[in-house]
Order: sequence, then structure tokens, then C-alpha cells
Amino acid sequence: MLTNLLLFAVAIVIGFATYIAMQPRAGTVMRTGLIAATPAAVFPHINDLHRWQAWSPWARLDPHAINTFEGPPEGIGSAFSWAGNKDVGEGKMTVVESRPPDLVRIRLDFRKPFANTSMATFTLKTEGTGTRVAWSMTGERPFIARLMCTLFNADKMVGTQFEKGLANLAEVVRDGGIAASA
Repeated sequence: MLTNLLLFAVAIVIGFATYIAMQPRAGTVMRTGLIAATPAAVFPHINDLHRWQAWSPWARLDPHAINTFEGPPEGIGSAFSWAGNKDVGEGKMTVVESRPPDLVRIRLDFRKPFANTSMATFTLKTEGTGTRVAWSMTGERPFIARLMCTLFNADKMVGTQFEKGLANLAEVVRDGGIAASA
């Protein structure tokens, strides 16, 4: 009887591990928001990493994070590193593509809580009298990341932060670049 229970438990573990291994090796999270401004008015708030502190949802999760900047003040080659609490972790983002006023692509190198590299893309398109901003993040998902995405809804967790960020960005653009209180 004990042998059968042990074999059943091993079969469950192997089955679950197989299920995790068969999940997609890459994942994408994307959200969009409409901002009542032109792409030219929105673009600088994304392209200049110094401005992210005014609207980034992660900056609001840890206002005491240690932030450093390097490279040019904005656009390709500008970089922002952070080291914060357990909610924001540690990493670096670098602008790798910038096409005013409609595209910014950023390489995200996460160090903590686990190492991973992803690409974030912002596309801005005129919609009516405003700008439709699409924020997506795509990255490889090693086995441990696929396990975490199975146990926790990564699309919902990250997507919720993207939604907050887009709402914050709309507020900052509306207020002329002045950060609202968290």
C-alpha cells in the first residue's frame, strides 16, 4: 500500500514537471491605454528614463530604491539601474531602440529576485485626439519561470502593474510632467 502511494506521488510529480516543461518557453504580457495627448507629448516620458520615477508603478512600490543612470540622458544607450525591496528587486534597463514619436524598446536585465532578460516595447499611435500606448514585455521563460507562471498568474500580476503605469503616465502627461502623489 505504501509503495503504491509512493509510486502515485512520484507519478504526480513527474506529470506536473512534464506539464511545466511543455509550457511555452517565451511569454508576453501586454496592456494598452489611451492618453489624451499627442504621441509627441507622451514619447519623452517613456524615452527619458529619468522621467520614469514620476509614473512607474514600481517606483511607487519602493520610493526608497537606489537608482542610478548612465549613458546619454535619453534615447538609445541611456540606462537605469535599480536596487530595491522585495517588491521591485534589482536590475537594469537600457533603451535599445528609439523612434520618435512612436516606438521605444528597452532591454530589461533582472538580477533579483531571479536573473532573467526581457524586452519591453512601447508603441504610440494616434487614436482620435489622443495616443494609444501599447506596453508589452516579452522574455524567455526558463523552467523555474514557467513553474512560477503556472502557480501564479504572471499576466495578471505584471499586467496589473502595466495598467497602473499607463494610468500614471496619462496623469503625468495631463499634469505637464508633474508626479502625482502615490
